[in-house]
Amino acid sequence: MPPRRKPTSTKQKKEDQKLRRAIKRGDAPAPEPTKKPPRKRKGKLGPTGVRVEPEAASIANVESAKRLQSAFVKVSPAFLEETKVLASNVPLTRPIPTSRSEFATFDVNLPENKLFICPRRPKWRFDMSKEMVENNEEALYKKWLSESDDLVENWRSKHEARRKEDENSSQLMPASITHYERNIEVWRQLWRVGEISQILLVLLDSRCPTLHYPPSLASYLEKKKVVLVLTKADITGPARVEAWKAYLRDKHPGFPIIEVESYAEKGKSAVHQGKKQFVPSIPLIFREKLIGALKQVHSELATPPERVSAHPERLKSWVPFVKREIDWDALLHASGDKVGHSIGSANLPRTESEEPTADESDPDYTRKEPDILTIGLIGQPNVGKSSLLNALFGTRKVKASKTPGKTKHFQTLFWTPDVRLVDCPGLVVPNFTPMEMQVLSGVLPLSRVSAIAFCTHFAAQLLPLERVLNLVHPSTLEPEPEDKRTWRDGTRPKKNERDAHNWTSMDILTSYALSKGWLTAKAGRPDVNRAGNAILRALAEGRISWGFWPPGSSPPRDDGLGIWIPSSDPTRMEFDSEDEEDGHASTSESDGEANTGSQDESEEGEEVEDDDDDFATGQNIGVGRFEALALEDDGSEGSEGSED
Repeated sequence: MPPRRKPTSTKQKKEDQKLRRAIKRGDAPAPEPTKKPPRKRKGKLGPTGVRVEPEAASIANVESAKRLQSAFVKVSPAFLEETKVLASNVPLTRPIPTSRSEFATFDVNLPENKLFICPRRPKWRFDMSKEMVENNEEALYKKWLSESDDLVENWRSKHEARRKEDENSSQLMPASITHYERNIEVWRQLWRVGEISQILLVLLDSRCPTLHYPPSLASYLEKKKVVLVLTKADITGPARVEAWKAYLRDKHPGFPIIEVESYAEKGKSAVHQGKKQFVPSIPLIFREKLIGALKQVHSELATPPERVSAHPERLKSWVPFVKREIDWDALLHASGDKVGHSIGSANLPRTESEEPTADESDPDYTRKEPDILTIGLIGQPNVGKSSLLNALFGTRKVKASKTPGKTKHFQTLFWTPDVRLVDCPGLVVPNFTPMEMQVLSGVLPLSRVSAIAFCTHFAAQLLPLERVLNLVHPSTLEPEPEDKRTWRDGTRPKKNERDAHNWTSMDILTSYALSKGWLTAKAGRPDVNRAGNAILRALAEGRISWGFWPPGSSPPRDDGLGIWIPSSDPTRMEFDSEDEEDGHASTSESDGEANTGSQDESEEGEEVEDDDDDFATGQNIGVGRFEALALEDDGSEGSEGSED
């Protein structure tokens, strides 16, 4: 029961009101915040009316999910205010130059790029306790975090100084920070996946692959056997994919590079009609390419090195790091309910070959050939790791979501009896990539992004959003003043057509909010924050198709399209109306107030579904395969894990 209310007199109420007003004016110091006592979790009511206490396992899962929540820094209120003003006043460049369709690096001639690294797990011994190992990891990670923050601030300061030196500095947006994973628990998941995997599939979004494979990650994986996988090839198209493959082969020679698609259109039937639906599926040609790349890397691991093959005695005792015999034909045809039954996570029991029974530095230690081949899938959030897993199995085995960072623990599924796949949680790798580019690519969860106008301005510099969304300039929507003067016939002056107006990013947000009827609750102004959330989500999820060309590729003339890829499908996309996330539902209550993103974190750590809100744009909206993620698979919800 709530505590009993303390009775107060009218005089005391007036004194309290005066004190609150004085604090608001700044005339009196604010009182110390009072901490509320922790609320005791109450169980649910059972069928007999008896309250059932929550199980210890469910409480542990909730606490584990909270511990694995990704952590990022927040931008300052001054930055938000400045960018909002610039977004309202700075006109957009139209038509968009063709050069902007090439992906430009943001760290040219910066020596800091050589120092930006991924944290590595410190060395440990078998005789060390768990507390000693974790203390070493946390101490090293704390040092790495401090050094990385200094690098980011120096990088941002240089870009800001360069902006102020420009003669048009008043028309340029301020330099933003870059985000990277700050939670050591998420990094521990990557360390564990790297330790148990013999082959790593690094998934790269084909819209901008180099953003997802920065030098820090390449340096971290330099001693691993890696296969680069370009995902979402159906969005970017064959021409861009082939151009990126050639670029990556030049930058990373010796790495197998393939492309995949993870969804296929579901055929219409008496049950499924209306808008297009998609199911997890990978075309046979892409499956063959993937298995061929794995077979090539496995052959390299199973072949003894020259220093061993040159000595017959060493060759006899040499044991490979992978299982020698793999049934590759079984991988080619493995799909459906016959695979993926053994699902594990961080608590998965280790196999005999993984169990640390002795120190490898011990002279009496003899290594055994592994009994299974372990393949790890790593990458940044929202690149499609879990979607690829579901496509390989032909059904939903792990939960795929449009929200970045859905997977919390790494999870293990057996592809065949001798091959298993490990899905690593997506984590934002440190790289000198500004925040606005990370938002566009879908790496950051939009519910935590408060600089909506700033990120929309960046996107509008690359895509003609007013054409994509079929918008009308808000100034033309204002009614003309009524002319009450009396005119004789033939003397009334002709109405001049309104001049074409220059678009700003705030004009785009205002026009889209008006077209959708999104108004703030108090003053009835266009809800630009809600409109910005919807546009940025459509860009990140692939509902608006876009893709960069690799540097130096001489992209074809695009008639001012920028990175936009117009769809050949004339069907207008329609989306189910869902409840909004807390982050941008709150904007309607504050009359256009900036979305702080503070309401997005649920107390229980569960994910809040994304807002689609009938994102009906123009007929040029691309058909993104990730729209299938909004569809619930029939009868499969109970057997799902959690995803990226």
